[in-house]
Amino acid sequence: MADPRGFMTTPRKVAERRPVEERVKDWNEVYPGGAGRALLPIISEQAGRCMDCGIPFCHQGCPLGNLIPEWNDLVWRDDWEDAIDRLHATNNFPEFTGRLCPAPCETACVVGINRDPVTIKNVEVSIIDKAWDMHNVKPETPEWLTGKTVAVVGSGPAGLAVAQQLTRAGHTVAVYERDDKAGGLLRYGIPEFKMEKSHVDRRINQMQREGTVFRTGVAVGEAITGQQLRERYDAVVLAIGSTVRRDLPAPGRELAGIHQAMEFLPQANRVAVGETVEDQILATGKDVVIIGGGDTGADCLGTSIRQGATSVTSLEIMPRPSEERADAHPWPTYPMIYRVASAHEEGGDRVYAVNTKEFVGDENGHVSGLRITEVELVDGRFQEVPDTEKVIPAQLVLFAMGFTGPEAGGVVEQLGVELDERGNIKRDLDYMSSVEGVFVAGDAGRGQSLIVWAIAEGRGAAAGVDAWLTGSTTLPTPIPPTARPLTV
Repeated sequence: MADPRGFMTTPRKVAERRPVEERVKDWNEVYPGGAGRALLPIISEQAGRCMDCGIPFCHQGCPLGNLIPEWNDLVWRDDWEDAIDRLHATNNFPEFTGRLCPAPCETACVVGINRDPVTIKNVEVSIIDKAWDMHNVKPETPEWLTGKTVAVVGSGPAGLAVAQQLTRAGHTVAVYERDDKAGGLLRYGIPEFKMEKSHVDRRINQMQREGTVFRTGVAVGEAITGQQLRERYDAVVLAIGSTVRRDLPAPGRELAGIHQAMEFLPQANRVAVGETVEDQILATGKDVVIIGGGDTGADCLGTSIRQGATSVTSLEIMPRPSEERADAHPWPTYPMIYRVASAHEEGGDRVYAVNTKEFVGDENGHVSGLRITEVELVDGRFQEVPDTEKVIPAQLVLFAMGFTGPEAGGVVEQLGVELDERGNIKRDLDYMSSVEGVFVAGDAGRGQSLIVWAIAEGRGAAAGVDAWLTGSTTLPTPIPPTARPLTV
């Protein structure tokens, strides 16, 4: 155990972000010096708040099963080298989760029953950032090659985790990505102010030095078919994500100026790192309305503010959550509470319990506003509240309502894998689809979920592939795909 009285004597502190007026003028991470360095002067005492519980429920809260009390104790003892070893034992990319995961481990922290929980997420990202600074993150090349080949389709967090695990097991792995650079949503869906892409580039470089091959700019299903992959490789892993976007087919949907978030954000991400985008969708000088109040909506909000939007309004059909844990979400479950992301601190209005009835256009066929009305839940169904209809201005509307599943055409159709009732790819406990030798990991099989789940599934799928190719596996096998812990 670290400090035996730390949870009683040391108050919880989290990393402070840069002042709003400073950070909205650039695309750098919102924490001074980066997330892993913002709390470094006092991170040891924060790690010392960990109780090293007899039953560490933070393990149950984390899909990766991170060894949280162990590396908290090591940080408290200033043993950073062993701390990164324990962190990497369960998590391939802690610099991603330490910046992007909503930290279900903290809501499951035992200290959090009647005090503020341990700042697990801050400790995690401090460990990995310090490890990079100390040159303690090195390529881990296999001792020998198995002669088996694997194609991984998709280079998001699930695909990267699968590829790294299988490469280290000695298989020859090629990752196919239809975009021009690897990283998936980590690169083109996450704004620079949440995670600078240098972190992705650094991991890709490490993986290449380990032996993983990346084939970018290749649309599997078009440039190469699913059948051709089966002929060239011993196994195929589909890590194609959940990319079918929810739409809102209200009257006026055809007006110009209405876009999906994943049309808007990738362009902004490219420009933020110095690339040129023709006919970029811009929020500059516009009233922006974002439909959807989750993480993607917050990303659109922060991006719009940095582009110089006149106003930004986020609409959510659900009622405003409580700021306290509700009885329906007891500890250690992940509670549905009112959360404030860094982008929410920077401006904009958040409007709850409203529904969009119509998109209003101008004489040029461009959106000029939204006709909305307040709604309330009655017997599980939304009903309009009388006399609450109004029109709000909008010259740019962004849909951030999530995704419904993987694209059913292309490689999915070519391989003939079965889909479940939700439109996701069916798989067994070893992550194999209905087609022998074809595996699935991440959102494509699980449905839209957290980055920490994507990495956990990637590691689990890698163990399944390794066992199928060799007859057994020494790779760790996290929670199987059918498991649904209370924290999800």
